[in-house]
Amino acid sequence: MEQHENFCPDCAADASVNRRDFLIGLGLAATAASVPLFAVPRLEAAPSPSSAAETAVKGLFDTLSEEQKKVICFDWDYKDKERGLLRTFVSNNWQITRPHVRSNFYTKKQQDIIHDVFKGIINPQWYDRILKQLKDDTDGADWGAEQSIAIFGKPGSDKFEFVMTGRHLTIRADGNTQENVAFGGPIFYGHAASGFNEKPNHPGNVYWPQAVTANKVFYMLDAKQQEKALVARRPKEAAVAFQGAPGKYTGIAVTELAEEQKKELQKVMAILVEPYRKEDQDEVLECLQKQGGLDKCYLSFYKEGKISDKEYDNWRLEGPSFVWYFRGTPHVHVWVNVADDPKVPLNARG
Repeated sequence: MEQHENFCPDCAADASVNRRDFLIGLGLAATAASVPLFAVPRLEAAPSPSSAAETAVKGLFDTLSEEQKKVICFDWDYKDKERGLLRTFVSNNWQITRPHVRSNFYTKKQQDIIHDVFKGIINPQWYDRILKQLKDDTDGADWGAEQSIAIFGKPGSDKFEFVMTGRHLTIRADGNTQENVAFGGPIFYGHAASGFNEKPNHPGNVYWPQAVTANKVFYMLDAKQQEKALVARRPKEAAVAFQGAPGKYTGIAVTELAEEQKKELQKVMAILVEPYRKEDQDEVLECLQKQGGLDKCYLSFYKEGKISDKEYDNWRLEGPSFVWYFRGTPHVHVWVNVADDPKVPLNARG
């Protein structure tokens, strides 16, 4: 059984660019047939220190007492004996600091500010779904009851980052002070909607539609393409370090997909980034552009761990400095690592 504490071995954007215009620029909208595949516009909408979430982080920091700072604030390059460089660590179930957000360690005002940071990081359309995921995965606990936070560096300075962790959650807000990585570093999301061993087709899982969309690509492949895309064994779940180019990639190269297949893969990319604020969506896609776009990526579906009748529960989209690994059994764990430079180190454990 997964533990609900520490490490678990098992388990403001530019208003002139709306979402439809952005997707059309990517060739993701159905009406954008004239746009070259994977054409990504130059974007300048990455999070900044003045973004909503980062502004709230600064506001929170300014309310902290010296005693509170000793517990949840760290130097930018602080190293933990167990986890190494703590700011870059990611896992499926861990607490970065001891006090939970809803504990009496924080004042009510501080709890509200932390909630503002949380809401600032995610897509408003996903707010209720992520609350459902958190409640399902913490035995019905309210938001913040089993999540914890840490702040690295000094908010408002040239290097700072807010990290929130818990079961099936690692999210970050760094104001793009670490310019070459998306999301401020590796992130994690997951859901065990129908128990530790989820049932086929993952009923109630808020992230399962991502797999359904990816599987549509698989079933558009011809027999030879499917043979290339299918891989016998899935990698370890925390194996999301960058390979660079050339790397030893598995699956089928995106360059081998037909135009209609590529368009469907673009829909996968859109649904993957959808849970997060538009600034992070833009930064992910700009990082991907800098490494050559989806045409530099490979798509793998894993025979191992398949529990659904028609869909493959485990799959991976990977490029030189881009990894999105959807591990669907025994329940959904998704590991994300995106940068514009493959030399960015990873500190992950699953």
